[in-house]
Amino acid sequence: MSVVWPLMRHISRITLVALIAILSLQRSVLEPGDETERVRAFTRQIEFDYLTWTLDALLDKFAQIGLGTTDFLAPDDRSQIVLDYLDLVGRIFETEGYLDDFFTDPQITNPELASQPLRKQLDQLYRQRRHLTPLAEAIFQYQLNAIAADLGLTLGGQSIPPVLYQAAPLPLALIVSPREVIRQDANISLQYEFTTDQRAALETRVDQALNVSSLVVNIGGVGMYPTMVIQTTDINWLAEVVAHEWIHNFLTLRPLGASYTKNIEMRIINETTANIAGKEIRAALIQRYYPEFVPPPPQPVAESSEASIVESELPIFDFRAEMHETRLHVDQLLTDGKIEEAEAYMEARRHIFVENGYPIRKLNQAYFAFHGAYADIPGGAAGVVEDPVGAAVRALRAQSLSLAAFVNRISWIWSFEQLQAVVEATP
Repeated sequence: MSVVWPLMRHISRITLVALIAILSLQRSVLEPGDETERVRAFTRQIEFDYLTWTLDALLDKFAQIGLGTTDFLAPDDRSQIVLDYLDLVGRIFETEGYLDDFFTDPQITNPELASQPLRKQLDQLYRQRRHLTPLAEAIFQYQLNAIAADLGLTLGGQSIPPVLYQAAPLPLALIVSPREVIRQDANISLQYEFTTDQRAALETRVDQALNVSSLVVNIGGVGMYPTMVIQTTDINWLAEVVAHEWIHNFLTLRPLGASYTKNIEMRIINETTANIAGKEIRAALIQRYYPEFVPPPPQPVAESSEASIVESELPIFDFRAEMHETRLHVDQLLTDGKIEEAEAYMEARRHIFVENGYPIRKLNQAYFAFHGAYADIPGGAAGVVEDPVGAAVRALRAQSLSLAAFVNRISWIWSFEQLQAVVEATP
């Protein structure tokens, strides 16, 4: 106990200092501009309360640190607890689906009465989740910190800021772009209890009043502190998102993260860096702690045969290629001032995506303004601006001997021109 508690107090002090730094930087770089204030006239009553959520989450995390339970568990037991938690989340999702059926089936005249046993079962599952969640999250934070240390991303074995996340229902994001150019002018977090028809109604009001393109989107994580991560049953997805959001926290204490909202190029550099690092950290974490969940390698190409030749002649819908083609054509139409033609084209293309199994609710300028910033893989929603920026980030990673070397180099960059100079100067 004499060793554990000084360590816990040390980690708590690091967490507090990091939190103050992160929140102060966020206040300085997220100061709303005129366009955001115009949009907020429609959203003030339905915006997500980050302050209350953050304070509650920090109280939970400090309680976890005080318990120090993970120190007394064997490595295999730690991983099994996380897997048990994910299995519990899956059972909750399944039971919630059954409950929805009671209230949608027209043959059930009294769904409240008929679903009573199921609702009791669900309440019991919720109690189990409340009991298991703090321990599972503490273990996963410990494991990710260990991987970050292995990869050289920590100071004396301690991540700065410490890895802290909490699974929770995530806010939605209202993305706003001008109609005449693809550019994210506003990103406003909304309460998560928003149905599809309510989303569409809000988008219509904002579009018509401000002559803009808007879209309410789901997100997988938020780089607050602790970071917010949506509940999932997928261990690979969880590892990648928690790592991605922790990298944002890491960068926020450095010039790159502090410059996130400076311009579109800096946003793309930040998101692409977090995507690259998140994937690499996820791969190392799964390999070490959950090897049975390592994704299988790509299937080798089969030798030519009559069957494979016939199959190869069938048209294959390549989502990323088709989306990239769409984006480039839209960019050209907007450059030519053909706004209505660009919007009609995007709607026609949306129908094609839906017909090929991609249920995109709305494809517009705001869609590309949001999704185009994640440029760790060429193509997709990235356009003429995103392409060279994402390519430069990928080039710097290829030139770096390790993930730590890459992250430490790029974290001190505060302009795209500086990134280009670094890439060009590296043999």
